[in-house]
Amino acid sequence: MRHQGRTVAGVEIAVLCDAVGPMGPLLRRPLTEMFPGSAAADFAEDPWVLHFHCYLLRDPQGRTILVDAGIGGTGSPASSWAPVPGRLPDELAAAGVRPEDVDVVVLTHLHSDHVSGATADGRPVFPNARHLVQRAEVAAVEKEGGPVRTEVLDPLRDLLHVVDGDAEVVPGVRVVATPGHTPGHQIVRVGELAMTGDLLHHPVQLADPGVGYVYDDDEPAATAVRKAILDALRVEGGVIATAHFPDPFTPLT
Repeated sequence: MRHQGRTVAGVEIAVLCDAVGPMGPLLRRPLTEMFPGSAAADFAEDPWVLHFHCYLLRDPQGRTILVDAGIGGTGSPASSWAPVPGRLPDELAAAGVRPEDVDVVVLTHLHSDHVSGATADGRPVFPNARHLVQRAEVAAVEKEGGPVRTEVLDPLRDLLHVVDGDAEVVPGVRVVATPGHTPGHQIVRVGELAMTGDLLHHPVQLADPGVGYVYDDDEPAATAVRKAILDALRVEGGVIATAHFPDPFTPLT
């Protein structure tokens, strides 16, 4: 599915549609359980169909930045629940970008549907890119272990660029720490646009930011940071670029 990109503050932003499909049966629940504080009337359809968006940024100096790395191939850590294989390699090729052309990969967090495409067969897919991630996120995955650590994080060790809190990616592009969904969740800001990762998962949370998400590590913190970010963006007249909405760009008024 092709979505029209946009240019913000001189940075070209293209949507890369990695996959579309429902969660696997082991993770699927009634939507009112998935989103505590919601009501059945809030949802127009069931089952919930997820869209998996990554974003490709090109700045005026020609640097190429990838925001999130998708669900990966058929044997990836996301394969137990996500509609693998992802189309990210084909989407990048259609945009005229080779894996070795990517300068920076920003990982909003280390859940399998956002990082599994960063490695394949035990090797980095984007060998020349620094992979920017929050220190708290790395620490949490190292403590938890599992396939994301062994199949994604460990092969990326030499390419990791670990930050603490808000940081500049390149001039005009920055990350903002938004812990809650995971300990080191971060979003990406370019001008008035925010690429929100898993700050929110369903439009019901845009209508009511107080609606939670059952897989948030710290639901009160996730709710508080979601409210704060959305309130600030509304004041700015900003736009969110989401990971899982059907329409990737949503203006806030």
